[in-house]
Amino acid sequence: GEIVPPLQVWDATQNGTVECGHTLTSFNIGKNPAVAFDSGLAFGLNTRQQQAWMNYGGGLELIRALFKKDGIFPIPCGNVGVQMGGFYRKEINSVDDLKGLKFRIGGLGGVILAKLGVVPLQIPTADIYPSLERGAIDAAEWIGPYDDEKLGLHKVARYYYYPGWWEGSAQVTLLVNLQHWEALPESYRVALEAACAEATVLMMAKYDTRNPEALRRLVAAGVQLRQFPRPVLDACYKAAFETYDELAAKNPDFKLIYESWQKFLADSNLWFRIAENTLDNYRFAMSAQPR
Repeated sequence: GEIVPPLQVWDATQNGTVECGHTLTSFNIGKNPAVAFDSGLAFGLNTRQQQAWMNYGGGLELIRALFKKDGIFPIPCGNVGVQMGGFYRKEINSVDDLKGLKFRIGGLGGVILAKLGVVPLQIPTADIYPSLERGAIDAAEWIGPYDDEKLGLHKVARYYYYPGWWEGSAQVTLLVNLQHWEALPESYRVALEAACAEATVLMMAKYDTRNPEALRRLVAAGVQLRQFPRPVLDACYKAAFETYDELAAKNPDFKLIYESWQKFLADSNLWFRIAENTLDNYRFAMSAQPR
């Protein structure tokens, strides 16, 4: 917040206050909901699928054409992977338990949950813990065990839910002011894109390493892990795609990207179901058994 408040990175980059900024672009869906495709959609592509769509499925070209309208050149620069579903002061046993729930959540996930009666609130990081402690909110999601542990949310809300279906992939992006980007020598542009690509790989690897360690510590500290009940996930899934269809019907930018994204999602899910999911489910089950 030294230059601009945490949620104004987009504006600062667009108007030239800064040459570039690093942010989760889904914070800016109020400007255009199509921006959400950059960070990832609920029940959409997982981390690897997002990378594939962006780099080889036409996603990056569509995103850059969208951001260009605001004078911004985006470069994918990190991904924390699938997230947890947050800390709750009470258990979620049914869809009815979502009604009136004051939940710290941003992006389209909040829009989707509002359909089910949740009261979504986008609260800056520093205010999450005190808000949950005071009871100003009933639940809060942040990222995953490695980062959530640092916030200490488990000290004021014991139920830790999974999965964070609204962010199966949370891509972070370097926003570069378009005029400044175009003024850079070609070699500098290539170097910056290469550095961002490496940062993405390293961030994914870091979270996959640190999250299991932090999860064990949280459980040892008394955190109660809970999986969202299937009826809750089903209701959220239905609400998610209803939301996308509604947005596509009234927003040409969303419609254009949604068509590409849907096709890639279907094709990629087919492959993952056949190979990845089959192998992963088997080895995960076997690894939980004594040898």
